[in-house]
Amino acid sequence: MNILVIGSINMDIVNRVGKHPLLGETIKGLGTIYSPGGKGANQAVAAALAGGQVTMLGAVGKDPFSLELVASLEKSNVNTSEMIIKEGTSGMAFITVDEAGENSIILSEGSNGQLSKKDVEERLNLLDEADILLLQNEIPLETTLFVLKEAARRQVQTYFNPAPALKIPTDAFPLIDFLILNETEVEVVTGIRIDKVEAQERAINWLINHGVKAVILTLGEQGSHYYSTIESTILTPGFKVNAVDTTAAGDTFIGSFAAAKASGKGTKEALLFATAASAITVTRGGAQNSIPMKKEIEEFLQENKEGLYY
Repeated sequence: MNILVIGSINMDIVNRVGKHPLLGETIKGLGTIYSPGGKGANQAVAAALAGGQVTMLGAVGKDPFSLELVASLEKSNVNTSEMIIKEGTSGMAFITVDEAGENSIILSEGSNGQLSKKDVEERLNLLDEADILLLQNEIPLETTLFVLKEAARRQVQTYFNPAPALKIPTDAFPLIDFLILNETEVEVVTGIRIDKVEAQERAINWLINHGVKAVILTLGEQGSHYYSTIESTILTPGFKVNAVDTTAAGDTFIGSFAAAKASGKGTKEALLFATAASAITVTRGGAQNSIPMKKEIEEFLQENKEGLYY
């Protein structure tokens, strides 16, 4: 099955610190690295390294970063023949990572903000050739909503990660096959505060009742909860690992899950595969360079088949 990713591509500028600064505080950094990232590109790389046949549609700028960003995708066997060059700079993400591996991120959208509905209209053949579509919220919402509608018309299975979180028009929910989001994002999307388990279930039911076919709520080291209109609820615990950097963990989960589903794995097996992939990612620094290959994921699962879970 062919996987199409339409989304963002960034250069991540990562600063490591002992602790995150307080408002108005200046602190000393422990080092800076430049690493290709962006939610769309990360998910494309994760899906390709996990064995998927992946094409990426995104935009880069006319700056020194653009060649490296595209080369990073190609190195991971992502088809970049439809990448678009825009005036101005490529997208950038300014990431601060503390000693516990937790991060905070500031996005400068650059060329990602210029990926238009017209750009997609001119390349609808990509949707005709796709079986699975991955989308995020780092390109204009108008473009994302247009793509969802066109994918539904073509019966392409849609995976939507609404990050960064924002309100989604309710008429878009029936167009989503898999809505993959964390606790913060589910609060923004539904308007329901997740302070108790009951509230979590209420928010998930709200999404299902509005037409989403399946919801995956990711919970970091605690794993994920899967809810569906046609399958039983699946709770997948997280693997116990020493986290170094959580950057790209969610993107790795999504790309690996899509690749596993594309390969014919059942939902439960695909969720476990994706959980293992993201567990490996957090033990490494950076974004795309932290994403594991299929063989690494399979070996990790074999080594941890007894279940070293949280």
